[in-house]
Amino acid sequence: MDITQLILHPIRLRIVNAVFDGRPFTTSQLRERLPDVPKATMYRHVGLLVESGLIEVDGEERKAGAVERTYRLHRSRTVIDGAAAAAMSNEDHRRGFAAGIASLLGEFEVYLGGRGADPTADMVTYRQVPLWLDDAEKEALYDDLIAAIRKRLDHKPSADRRRHLLATIMFPAQVEP
Repeated sequence: MDITQLILHPIRLRIVNAVFDGRPFTTSQLRERLPDVPKATMYRHVGLLVESGLIEVDGEERKAGAVERTYRLHRSRTVIDGAAAAAMSNEDHRRGFAAGIASLLGEFEVYLGGRGADPTADMVTYRQVPLWLDDAEKEALYDDLIAAIRKRLDHKPSADRRRHLLATIMFPAQVEP
């Protein structure tokens, strides 16, 4: 299974997002982060990600007669690069967009269902802003966004930091006749 087929699935995308910090995790810990995902579904998708090499077994420990595995995500392998994106068909992009939206909906439901969810205090945003941009302006905006994100990408969890999910979507809102 290629990277686009592998990652562009709502559950697998949520798993990758949940462990993107690179810290080791068990499936039990992952289920705490994604409590709405059934246990069997979680094991099946983690297994696929392990088989594909996106997640590796970091260690094993015997607990109560069973073996508990600790996993780690290979962040660099989760990137759909320009060449892979260019090779995607319009149908692949449609499926990928739908997977991304479904993943966001799942994450948002978990957030809203959690104790103390306060969208206003948490600065939750889901705005849409139409922009008129030529190609150079669009590229500059993209570069600015990427630079701002990269500065924060390697932040580690701490007592005063909470994990946030940032999703960007940009596409032409009309096609030329």
